[in-house]
Amino acid sequence: MKTNAARILDRLGIDYELREYEVDPEDLSAESVARKVGLPLEQVWKTLVARGDRSGVLLAVLPGSAQLDLKALARLSGDRRVETVPLKEVQPLTGYVRGGVTALACKKDYPVFVDETIELHEVVSVSAGMRGAQLLLAPADYLRAVRATVGPLTV
Repeated sequence: MKTNAARILDRLGIDYELREYEVDPEDLSAESVARKVGLPLEQVWKTLVARGDRSGVLLAVLPGSAQLDLKALARLSGDRRVETVPLKEVQPLTGYVRGGVTALACKKDYPVFVDETIELHEVVSVSAGMRGAQLLLAPADYLRAVRATVGPLTV
């Protein structure tokens, strides 16, 4: 199975592994995904959709084990204030459903901000753009593919 996110990595010549897993619609947590793909929770990264008062819609990518610090995201993005968008807006903005959001191949090219701890790992797992599929790749390749700004984002 190829997702649009995987196609972008192919086009960029980036090596990755596509790892599929059984989806439990009642438990879309990063903990559950980590168990199913066989990686520690800090290597499974989630993508959150937010809106800054100056920059508009943006994506925050952080470890599944962490909580987003909205003030840190505002500082990094140059906003005075940032809020996560309501769940009902996620799919119209990104084209992805909760549990399948990725910074790769969104409907629009939103700015991407990634927590600096990504560089501590040899491999990270991010959503392949659908529930039940993760892309495992080197952090440097991911950062290049999404043209990320890296900095502190977690509480």
